[in-house]
Amino acid sequence: MAGAATSFAPDLFAGKQVFVTGGTSGIGLGVATAFAKLGAAVTATGATEEEVVQASRTAEAELISFTALDVRDSKAIKAVIALFQRLDIVVNAAGVIRRDGEHDPDVFSDVVSINLIGMMRVCAAAKPKLVASLGAIVNVASMLTFLGSARAPAYSSAKGGVGQLTKSLAAAWAVDGVRVNAVAPGWIRTPLTQPLWQDAERSQPILSRTPMGRWGTPEEVAGGVVFLASPAAQFITGAILAVDGGYLAV
Repeated sequence: MAGAATSFAPDLFAGKQVFVTGGTSGIGLGVATAFAKLGAAVTATGATEEEVVQASRTAEAELISFTALDVRDSKAIKAVIALFQRLDIVVNAAGVIRRDGEHDPDVFSDVVSINLIGMMRVCAAAKPKLVASLGAIVNVASMLTFLGSARAPAYSSAKGGVGQLTKSLAAAWAVDGVRVNAVAPGWIRTPLTQPLWQDAERSQPILSRTPMGRWGTPEEVAGGVVFLASPAAQFITGAILAVDGGYLAV
């Protein structure tokens, strides 16, 4: 199965600086790897030093610079962004889900702070450098941008907000030459969804609704992100691209 690295010109992002939050595993790591293989200099973050250490042991480590970043910390975000002499592309993939626990208002607040407000913190901090480079932002939304979740009300609310944040910043920042889009992954095999895809009883309803009949991969989501960040999408902003095997079509 072809991935982004074999579908686009190998030097597509040569000379570009890419910043990926939540890039130490799952979709974020898949995205960071795709950009690195297409010639970009990539910095990817994890929430903790432990996540950074684990990512540094992967096969992709030699291609990517990893660093720890808590997206709830505005000062830390600004400090990381300040290290870039230039910045061309930001991918916001940092996120958590705390199924069932999110009905507690304190847990709800923390999940929203990471998944939605953290995204805005990163976008705001990166804006001046993106304006200078006429850069692009790609946010990671979700199927729960469009659907509710009985077990994850905070995650669903935050991802709904990601959709509106993407459209709002796209409208506000177009005049500055910054494009803002999002991908909405369907059911992707990642550590975050492992409790679902490892459980045949819980996986079956997902697969039965997905016309393509399988779970997706981080590499397949990365293809959508790469497209939206590329010159081929230069007249696209405010879009939310579903990468879902047809899940929303039925």
